[in-house]
Amino acid sequence: MSLRNTADRYGHVAQLLHWVVVALIIGQFVLANTAEDLPRLSAERLEVTALHKSLGLTVLVLAVVRLVWRSVSPPPLLPAAMKPWERGFAQLIHWALYGVMFAMPLSGWMWSSASNYPVSWFGLVQMPDLVPPNEGLKDAFHEGHEILGTLLLVLAALHVLAALKHHFLDRDTVLRRMLPWG
Repeated sequence: MSLRNTADRYGHVAQLLHWVVVALIIGQFVLANTAEDLPRLSAERLEVTALHKSLGLTVLVLAVVRLVWRSVSPPPLLPAAMKPWERGFAQLIHWALYGVMFAMPLSGWMWSSASNYPVSWFGLVQMPDLVPPNEGLKDAFHEGHEILGTLLLVLAALHVLAALKHHFLDRDTVLRRMLPWG
C-alpha cells in the first residue's frame, strides 16, 4: 500500500490521520465525562480538563492536516453503484464531520477564553485568548460546545452505520479501504 490515496483505497497517511483522530475524539468524550464527575475546582479536574484542551487542540491541528492531505491526495472514488442521493449524503456527512472537527475545539477554546481560563498545549505552548472574559459569551460557548458534542456523536454514528451498511449489505469495499489490514 502506498502513502498516498489511490482511486480504490486510502493510503497510509489518510488511514493514520483518520484512526488517530477517531481515537482522540473517543478520548475527548471520556475525558469530558470524567471531568464532569470530579469536584469543580479540584486538582484532578483541572488536570483532566487541561488534557482535554490539549487533545482538542491536537484534533484541530490534525483536522487542518487532514484537509491539506485531502487536497494533495484526493480520496478514493465512491462505488459506481451508489445512487446520487447516497453520494450527496456521504459528502454531506464527511464535510459536516470536518466542520465539527474545527468548530468543536474552537468553541471549547472560546469557552475557556470567555471563562478566563488559559488554554495551553500540553503545558508547552500558551494559546492566546480568542475572546475576552465575558459571562454571556462563556455560557453561549459552553452551550455551543455541548451541542456540537451531540452533533458529533450523531454524525459519527451515521458515518459508522453507513460504513457497516456498505460492508454487510452492499458488500463493497468502502469500509475495507480505510482499514489498515483491509
